[in-house]
Amino acid sequence: MSDPSIVRIERLDLKFAPQPWRFADQHRAAIDAHFASCRREKPELWNGRVLVLRDRTISDGILRGSYFETDFASFMTWRDWGFPPADATDCFACSALRGADGAFLVGVMGAHTANAGRVYFPSGTPDPDDVVDGRVDLDGSVRRELKEETGLDVEEFEAVPGWWAVIADPLLAMIKVLRAAEDAAALRARILANLARQRRPELADIRIVRGPADFDAMMPRYVSAYLTDVWAAAD
Repeated sequence: MSDPSIVRIERLDLKFAPQPWRFADQHRAAIDAHFASCRREKPELWNGRVLVLRDRTISDGILRGSYFETDFASFMTWRDWGFPPADATDCFACSALRGADGAFLVGVMGAHTANAGRVYFPSGTPDPDDVVDGRVDLDGSVRRELKEETGLDVEEFEAVPGWWAVIADPLLAMIKVLRAAEDAAALRARILANLARQRRPELADIRIVRGPADFDAMMPRYVSAYLTDVWAAAD
């Protein structure tokens, strides 16, 4: 995986173009065995359908590309094998929740999830529900994942226009900044109250990040790279 770079994106032009994935076809038996092993440890894992990006380009502030559909077992195996070359990009949308005091919030994934213990912005792999009239709607993905993980609605925030793309091939994190009217501590308290009402929340905790001292070894590089860039720009 390459070192992260950060690019400002003004507009998305993302098509849905179904096609076979050679990686999944070539490694079907190994993928099925790997996923079966993972499910023995975490029975709640579900082999649903997800979207993976292909033919990505970024120019003039526009991200273009085509998503194809595959099963989660193939996607998870590709990830767990360290993203071997597969003519694909793991492109997903994140919501960077920012309190009125400037601090950010990140979630700690629950032990029963595929990313147990990882610490990052609310996010998720796009799925077929994000396809609208032949296009892939990452704003819709942000809306869904934020609601599922935190119980909050995107309308409660001021959405900063555009996106920040954190590129660490083959990973592409599309970050949407959502500004809250309350400070980070009050926002965290509301999210924790929502999690307490859920029978099986995806998140085990919400943390406040005010500076590099709050980084965690379980935080992906795209999160720390983005936050470092934000703070550097503010200096």
